[in-house]
Amino acid sequence: MPIFSSFCMWSQRQSLLRRVACGVEELRCRRREREAALRKARRERQLVSKRLLREAPEEAAEEGAAAVLGEAEIQHFLRLAQRGTEEKKREEALVTLRQGLQHLETQQTFIRLEGSMQTLVGLLTCNRALLQLEAARCLHELSHSEQSMVAEACLPATSYLLTYLSGHSSNFIELCLYTLGNLIVESEAVRKQLLPQGIVPALASCIQSPHMAVLEAVGYALSQLLQAKEAPEEIIPCILNSTLPQHMLQLMQPGPKLNPGIAVEFAWCLHYIICRSTMPCLSPMELYLLWRCCCWTWLRLSREQRMQDWSCLSLQLACPVIRCLSNLLTEVAVEDVEGQMQLGDERVVAALFILLEFFLQKQPSLLPEGLWLLNNLTANSPTLCTSLLSLDLIEPLLQLSSLSNMVLTVLCNVAEKGPAYCRRLWPGPLLPCLLNTVTLSDTEVVGQSLELLQLLFLYQPEAAQDFLQQSGLQALERHREEVQLQDRVRALQQTALHG
Repeated sequence: MPIFSSFCMWSQRQSLLRRVACGVEELRCRRREREAALRKARRERQLVSKRLLREAPEEAAEEGAAAVLGEAEIQHFLRLAQRGTEEKKREEALVTLRQGLQHLETQQTFIRLEGSMQTLVGLLTCNRALLQLEAARCLHELSHSEQSMVAEACLPATSYLLTYLSGHSSNFIELCLYTLGNLIVESEAVRKQLLPQGIVPALASCIQSPHMAVLEAVGYALSQLLQAKEAPEEIIPCILNSTLPQHMLQLMQPGPKLNPGIAVEFAWCLHYIICRSTMPCLSPMELYLLWRCCCWTWLRLSREQRMQDWSCLSLQLACPVIRCLSNLLTEVAVEDVEGQMQLGDERVVAALFILLEFFLQKQPSLLPEGLWLLNNLTANSPTLCTSLLSLDLIEPLLQLSSLSNMVLTVLCNVAEKGPAYCRRLWPGPLLPCLLNTVTLSDTEVVGQSLELLQLLFLYQPEAAQDFLQQSGLQALERHREEVQLQDRVRALQQTALHG
């Protein structure tokens, strides 16, 4: 009888474990689906913007002082610029026109005026360098317009702007790049014209320029191109088949020649390539270079944080670099990534926690980015989960739980790795934290807490006893009637009582 009784208890226990294991797998799939939805939302949240290039402080002050121009005045200045007898007066006419084009009213009048764009393109292609430059500046003002029809009207000029990217004047190339970048993001017609005309090879040539301002402008134009809706199918494959990725990674590599402004631009470009590409986008060597850049960025930022010397550009670099690696870790097999990137290095986790501490204090908007990366690092890596435990980082991590649900997801990643990990998680500071989160009204937080508890009860049966002794089941009672949670609450209660 005792043997039979013991067998029944063992059989009951095995059956329960099978049910719990199935539930864990279901919850794991649910979490992965939730993360996929979150990734999709993050990918669709782009940084579309336009930039205005004005070289001198007085030019920035012109906007308020410049007058709105009517049809007659626009025609007068165009005629003077085109047919004037003195080059100085022709240039002055274009300067006045450019100042007027800072106003939306003048822009709208200009594009409605028959022959105005053809005249401006004619001046852009004339053999007078100063007139060419001023005509390009007029187009640049038009490209910055908030009206999409203004960008469409600039279409006849785009081929010439593309041609001038192979010129000798770095200032003129920079101006053309920013103008093209503004037009690209606004108009599909512009992109459809520029792609077959060779904008990708042109950018691949410009990225080899020795001029820092040109390189930064290339990064801007490329990032605008990568945010187009057709980028995954039509643009990114062209870029991946060019030399652009390897040059981008080289410009982001640590060393005395690194320019943070340029690195920021190309970090965003790589982010868009990785998160929007429908095909493997980096070779093993390129993976290694990106990882080296990420590690250097973290270590540099963590060192600056300790020295209270955090620079604005370093902070700007943190977000795209973290996003690059976060998205890369969702696409690449973890064993391949670990082999190339040496992810097992504890310094990676330590540096990331230094950054999380800084983000918490100084830049809370970046905290979700850091936690998202930590989640992706620990999702399939027992080595990094071990680092979290061996460095005693669970308690610091729990301090962030009130700010982001991603903390509970990271803890689930650790608990998933099995009994040895759960023994080190429990009870410690985790028990009071979970006793608090299961009483909250946020069903998503409660659901993730239940998932973590279920893993702990499965792999560490003592956790159920501790939870019962602390009145944990009573805390769960309030959720028994909630449709989204009731099945999981009942399953967890059953596990706790019979485990």
